Amino acid sequence: MVDHKRKRGRKPKISVSETLELDQNHTPTIPGSVPGPSSSPTANSDDVVFSVSNVELIDPHHHHHHHNHSQSSNHERRRRGRPPKKTKLPSSEPSKAIRAASPTRLLLDKANNGPTASLISSSMVAGGESVAAAARVVPAMDAVVKVFCVHTEPNFSLPWQRKRQYSSSSSGFVISGRRILTNAHSVEHYTQVKLKKRGSDTKYVATVLAIGTECDIAMLTVEDDEFWEGVSPVEFGDLPALQDAVTVVGYPIGGDTISVTSGVVSRIEILSYVHGSTELLGLQIDAAINSGNSGGPAFNEKGNCVGIAFQSLKHEDVENIGYVIPTPVILHFIKDYEKNGAYTGFPILGVEWQKMENPDLRLSMGMKPDQKGVRIRRIDPTAPESDLLKPSDIILSFDGVDIANDGTVPFRHGERIGFSYLVSQKYTGDSAAIKVLRNSETIKFNIKLASHRRLIPAHNKGKPPSYYIIAGFVFTTVSVPYLRSEYGKDYEYEAPVKLLDKLLHEMPKSPDEQIVVVSQVLVADINIGYEDIVNTQVLAFNGKPVKNLKNLASMVESCNDEFLQFDLEYQQIVVLQTKGAKAATLDILTTHCIPSAMSDDLKI
Repeated sequence: MVDHKRKRGRKPKISVSETLELDQNHTPTIPGSVPGPSSSPTANSDDVVFSVSNVELIDPHHHHHHHNHSQSSNHERRRRGRPPKKTKLPSSEPSKAIRAASPTRLLLDKANNGPTASLISSSMVAGGESVAAAARVVPAMDAVVKVFCVHTEPNFSLPWQRKRQYSSSSSGFVISGRRILTNAHSVEHYTQVKLKKRGSDTKYVATVLAIGTECDIAMLTVEDDEFWEGVSPVEFGDLPALQDAVTVVGYPIGGDTISVTSGVVSRIEILSYVHGSTELLGLQIDAAINSGNSGGPAFNEKGNCVGIAFQSLKHEDVENIGYVIPTPVILHFIKDYEKNGAYTGFPILGVEWQKMENPDLRLSMGMKPDQKGVRIRRIDPTAPESDLLKPSDIILSFDGVDIANDGTVPFRHGERIGFSYLVSQKYTGDSAAIKVLRNSETIKFNIKLASHRRLIPAHNKGKPPSYYIIAGFVFTTVSVPYLRSEYGKDYEYEAPVKLLDKLLHEMPKSPDEQIVVVSQVLVADINIGYEDIVNTQVLAFNGKPVKNLKNLASMVESCNDEFLQFDLEYQQIVVLQTKGAKAATLDILTTHCIPSAMSDDLKI
């Protein structure tokens, strides 16, 4: 029997007991957040483990005829910690989803969240009111559209090509200014987006105006005037209170027509957004949010939109936990787009902080009994605040709001919320007043806020991956989609420890720093003996440090020395004769049908 070598870097998965998977309806599960409902058209429910890794995106359903299970995107990202139990998903291949950061996993609902509460609530109102309420709700439902998207994801392991296209369906709704909102994960890596109105037989081609990955919102428009006839836009309402009725409207799996589910607001807090791997304000509701509901509006009793359904929690101990993007986040996205002509993101304070709950710790830092705050552990060197703040500073207040020892601030009446809520309400480029305690002295700073850049990005913002090939060595940059492509959903266990450490803890030293690795070696006579090098970081070339892929490519291209020497992680070196290496590259490209030795972004 031929001994087939395993696919590189990935153990065959055998365990089925607790997997999160994309089900046929393309619900990428994203571990690393709260467990979410996975969208699955089959009868067996996909339960997700209660572990940080259980949040799933509820994706638009995949059309099964595409046989596209393997290429559907599983937006899964595990956090550190012990692996969650495995869950069985209806999808064909068992896979574990793990992420340690939060104790539950969220599912993004791409295709199926819609406002249902308003319908139900209106029927419960007494007498003449119910008629009025119903009349208010009906026009709002007409603004809900079905979103059909064809996705073509990049193949990060073979960066010169893309994966097979697959299609999905989800929900969206019309807002003022001839625009439509849906989820970012509903249209990511899109090649074509079409919309269908309720009661219409025509699909209209849509243009994508902006995709906000962090907040999981995308804005579309339609050129055709016919689409806009008889459509009244949705009005936004205020942030609801707990126990307010909500109705989710959308086009989830289980049928083709519009669906309405209803429930109440269960809690309001900072949530882990699975798709964007960020933390922003979110609503938890108990209305059913299934695959396909994603992007649909959640209405209050007045028929105003109070959120966009986007993910749900699936777990054996959990029932009816759906998540909704609330109006403050939606309006931030819309205003950001209107102000800047593009989506610029949510600012972040580029610091890691520690709680100050221990009284001895507070005493040693010189805090008075009435002072509260959090201690700065590390500061991102590329963040604008790195010039002003220092490690061990105590942040006492942000924009005049006092921060407690556990990092929370007052929210509405009698509630508390993480102080990152104050930061995310601002816009990129805004300034904020920060009061810190340093050496027992209170100092005030005005800090300019910027969006955060990770050393290993969670998203490639829709751009194709960069690569560079010389003598069969494929160099590329490390990102979360790359790790997922190489190691599967469980990349947080399977990937090399050095890369995981950089993913979780390392901060970029300069704005253009990238982690460059030898992704694989395309075997040829020139590279005999180097065949086993896989996903090993390149630290230096001919003695000069490698800052990013473009830097490496230009150094190799312009090198006239006799040898090319690459210094890799773990003190491994690769040495090739310069002339022979450059001459051999073309044949290797031809053999593997690769159109170019480098990606377009490196040619400039």
